[in-house]
Amino acid sequence: MSTPHNRAELGDIAKTVLMPGDPLRAKYIAETYLENPVCFNTVRNMFGYTGTYKGKKVSVMGGGMGIPSIGIYSYELFHFYDVDNIIRIGSAGGLQEDVNVNDVIIGMGACTDSNYASQFELPGTFAPIADYGLLSKAVEAADKLGVNVRVGNIVSSDVFYDGRKERNEKWRDMGCLACEMEGAGLYMNAAAAHKHALCILTISDHLFKEGELTPEEREKSFNDMMRIALELA
Repeated sequence: MSTPHNRAELGDIAKTVLMPGDPLRAKYIAETYLENPVCFNTVRNMFGYTGTYKGKKVSVMGGGMGIPSIGIYSYELFHFYDVDNIIRIGSAGGLQEDVNVNDVIIGMGACTDSNYASQFELPGTFAPIADYGLLSKAVEAADKLGVNVRVGNIVSSDVFYDGRKERNEKWRDMGCLACEMEGAGLYMNAAAAHKHALCILTISDHLFKEGELTPEEREKSFNDMMRIALELA
């Protein structure tokens, strides 16, 4: 089986997939953490690999930027490749004063300004949330690894360069910890497919304070987040 976006055959991809936005981060994770990684996809340079971690089969694949992109890749993994769990591991911009660069955030819920949920024609507003089983295991894994994490609401925006200067202040005032661009779409796809999803994020910059990571640091320095995610495989 293959799709317009994935050349893998059924069985090439593990039940659990780690999904960074950056395909080069997927390559880095596979080469750094997995034993005997095999590349199953290079279509559109959206690299995907399957290997083992502590004896368990695990896959890692890029998901791209924004809900439309992760919407495609996560849909295909859930529906065409028999994947049960997708763990997004990505970067986010901090919103709260006590959130700092390099902090690890776990998205319990994902607010959004996206219209992605309209396709489901629901009679109200859907609240995208993480799978509790994955979330609780991630918190436990972080504790064992000695990594401090924050668990709470995030916001998944369709817009990176936003002309509405006040929007981030409003999300901050509602208690959102960080802003990113994919989580809500992933959580919706998982809910619709009756599968499981979780977003683990590293703060790469802050929207109200100084400090940000370089592109190279974003690609290769999110080790705490990656170790937590790998323990869930």
